Amino acid sequence: MNNDTIQQLEWRYAVKKFDGNKTLDPQKIARLKQAFNLTATSYGLQPIKLLVVQNRQLQQAMVEHAYGQQQVAQASHVLVLCIENTIDDGYIASYFEQVKRVRGTSEEILDPFKDSLVDSFSKKDVDEIKQWATNQAYLALGNLLTICALEEIDSCPMEGFVPEAFDELLSLKEKGLTSVLVMPVGYRAEDDMFADFKKVRKDLNESVIDVY
Repeated sequence: MNNDTIQQLEWRYAVKKFDGNKTLDPQKIARLKQAFNLTATSYGLQPIKLLVVQNRQLQQAMVEHAYGQQQVAQASHVLVLCIENTIDDGYIASYFEQVKRVRGTSEEILDPFKDSLVDSFSKKDVDEIKQWATNQAYLALGNLLTICALEEIDSCPMEGFVPEAFDELLSLKEKGLTSVLVMPVGYRAEDDMFADFKKVRKDLNESVIDVY
């Protein structure tokens, strides 16, 4: 990382109040979508999807199920990170079909890896697979937070919401999805006092261990 990147990460904070009169340019939202899609995931299976909400009425309705956090209503857009409800043989097979199309890799090379993954997932219960998929959503959240900092998009990562209520409000069950994380994005309000707070972090020598 160069110094400019570090400065942008210093600039970033979890916004407590967004400017509801400002909207992100479509190009910036497009970059967030691309960054989400480029996030590294375990085995490359991408068991996650991103819902991009830009609807003031819907955003206001979401506040009730986000423990009253007004950022959801104020933000330009609300990103809802979801996991796939079904990760089965067919899902895994479709990934390998895509690998074959994109890279031209032969089935002879791909099949042993595919069969190994199918066997591995067949031995996991539903909760194990859900936790694995949720871990991938956290990877995507971290990636999005960094991109937001670099693009000077303000954001507020949230675990504090009721997934079941969001799922119903956003018709996620019909899409085969479950919400796991939420991130309003937009521009900070000028009177958000948290913007001027110094970051509280451990010293590097407390958080990083060098091994030679």
